[in-house]
Amino acid sequence: MRTTIHPARTPVAERGPLPEIIQGGMGVAVSHWPLAQEVARSGGVGVVSGTAIGVVVARRLQDGDPGGHMRRALEAFPIPGVGERIIDRYFVEGGRPAGKPYKAVPAWNLTPKRPLVELTVAASFAEVFLAAEGHDGPVGVNLLHKVKLPNPATLYGAVLAGVDVAVMGAGIPRDIPAMLDRLATHDVVEMAVEVAGEKNPEDGYLRFDPRELWTDPKSGEAHEPIEVGRPNFLAIVSSATLAAALARDPVTCPDGFVVEAHVAGGHNAPPRGRLQLDDEGQPVYGAKDEVDFDKVADLGLPFWLAGGQGHPGAIADARSVGARGIQVGTAFAMCQESGISEPLRQSLLQQALAGEAKVRTDAHASPTGFPFKVAEMEGTMDDAEVYAQRERICDLGFLTHTYRREDGKLGQRCPSEPVEDYEKKGGDVAETEGRKCLCNGLLATAGFAQIHKGVTEAPIVTSGDDLVHVARFVPDGAQDYSARDVLHRLGVEVTQPA
Repeated sequence: MRTTIHPARTPVAERGPLPEIIQGGMGVAVSHWPLAQEVARSGGVGVVSGTAIGVVVARRLQDGDPGGHMRRALEAFPIPGVGERIIDRYFVEGGRPAGKPYKAVPAWNLTPKRPLVELTVAASFAEVFLAAEGHDGPVGVNLLHKVKLPNPATLYGAVLAGVDVAVMGAGIPRDIPAMLDRLATHDVVEMAVEVAGEKNPEDGYLRFDPRELWTDPKSGEAHEPIEVGRPNFLAIVSSATLAAALARDPVTCPDGFVVEAHVAGGHNAPPRGRLQLDDEGQPVYGAKDEVDFDKVADLGLPFWLAGGQGHPGAIADARSVGARGIQVGTAFAMCQESGISEPLRQSLLQQALAGEAKVRTDAHASPTGFPFKVAEMEGTMDDAEVYAQRERICDLGFLTHTYRREDGKLGQRCPSEPVEDYEKKGGDVAETEGRKCLCNGLLATAGFAQIHKGVTEAPIVTSGDDLVHVARFVPDGAQDYSARDVLHRLGVEVTQPA
């Protein structure tokens, strides 16, 4: 029985403390495996994004799988037959013809079909497998608590690949420590899912049984699961109060925290108290939103500071308040190894180098209801004209909400779907105002734009406020920079590649 995926790597249980710098997990596929691999082999924690990873891998295969990396990783997937089925279903030799839409991947619900579960588990495995290949540095996976339904399958795939740490934000991840305990022993996970308007839903649960995947769907032959380790878990929090609440109960207690300020990219915690907006429609943060680091340190768990940490001296500043180190996202999002499509990355980078980049916090863009950081760029979904012209389509469903249908069954709805559809499902039309399809927009940012009725989806770029400062990482005389440049500038003694 094979008990390790990368024989040269130190088993998860035997690894020491995580490094001072964690590369932020940026989705969709911005923190893809090449970036995470480079950071991990160079002295930091390389983190891949697990958000929509099944769709990402399916689209890479349909684009012809340049370099053969997806097929190689799927062939290493330890559950017999799964990788072959996914390759047969999605791989297109030479890539799909220009103008042809990607083959659809089914949307998640409370009772997903086996092919979707297999794809999600195997895709997550592949991303971590590739990030961890060829070195012994620590690799993590980042997920959003709001993207709830695929999370057990995504985490299981990462565990099978030997991931060192799981990181989760955009919600309160009380259930993740216990979930990781069970996944590491291939046990059944029953995850409660919030149902809109119901405090204690009787059937709002998703059941994930890892051992079902180890049984061949045709022959019924059961295979023995490989031995795996339980990764560490870091909860992303924005207050000492939330950190204390999670740490108080052994069932919900993480192995550490990422304490994130509202200047970070992606989803931000909303301001405490009554929501107020400034003249540009951005949420106003105040003294109540400042973190008491002494209280976080008193919990006795390691923590890293995030949001606005991409500058020399940040590690020393973090350690002065009791933190282990820092998490940095935006600087890595703009580097050469980033998963942002190259024309888009170059355009945004040149704006930043010219001092013309601008980031704002959109209080309405995300279907989650959380504030969402957006880089202002013409031609993207942030462009009012582009947003107005887009026909609302919800074909991916990662940010849907579970609701009770009139027939008593549970369904999914999203504030970014067609307004009339959302209203028919019992949703409040006011909740649809200003909402953007982050699923399609973020996939387009990573170079996987779907084509709907002949129209290519526009990207939407999320970035932290530090975008305006990325010039500090560009070496003298250059116009671009690498992940190693970031680590070196932040004070890491960059290790040599294996």
